[in-house]
Amino acid sequence: MDQNRIITFTRYLLNIMFYSGIAVVASLPYTLKLAGRYYSRDIGEHYILMLAIFLLAGICGLVIVYQLKKMIRTVAEKNCFVEENTGSLRLMGKVAFIIAVLFLVKLFILPTPATFIIILTFFIAGVFSHVLSLVFAEAVRYKEENDLTI
Repeated sequence: MDQNRIITFTRYLLNIMFYSGIAVVASLPYTLKLAGRYYSRDIGEHYILMLAIFLLAGICGLVIVYQLKKMIRTVAEKNCFVEENTGSLRLMGKVAFIIAVLFLVKLFILPTPATFIIILTFFIAGVFSHVLSLVFAEAVRYKEENDLTI
């Protein structure tokens, strides 16, 4: 019963993250303009480049959350060791590396301590997702072998 609550909570949380993420990405042109006007003139000076970086990073973040939504569905069905999850983890790893590269570019435009943290976090997340996809691939292989055993 406790496991079902955690899965349900995670589903709701991922839905909130996904739909609020869409709202944030959609509002970026406006909110970034405001940030350039009232927070930092550097953002305003590099508005187009910053908008491109944040839009692409936001879309990548939505891809990651969407893949997690797909994966939690298989967990709820108690069938998580499937090739689809391996592919999701692989894709999340690639997308995390893309986010790290986008913020590496931002580092040369507008360096901040947070940018360093974001680069490191998404690089580690990319490596972790890639390694986890390899683990899942092995688990899927073992599961398929086991299913064929009489």
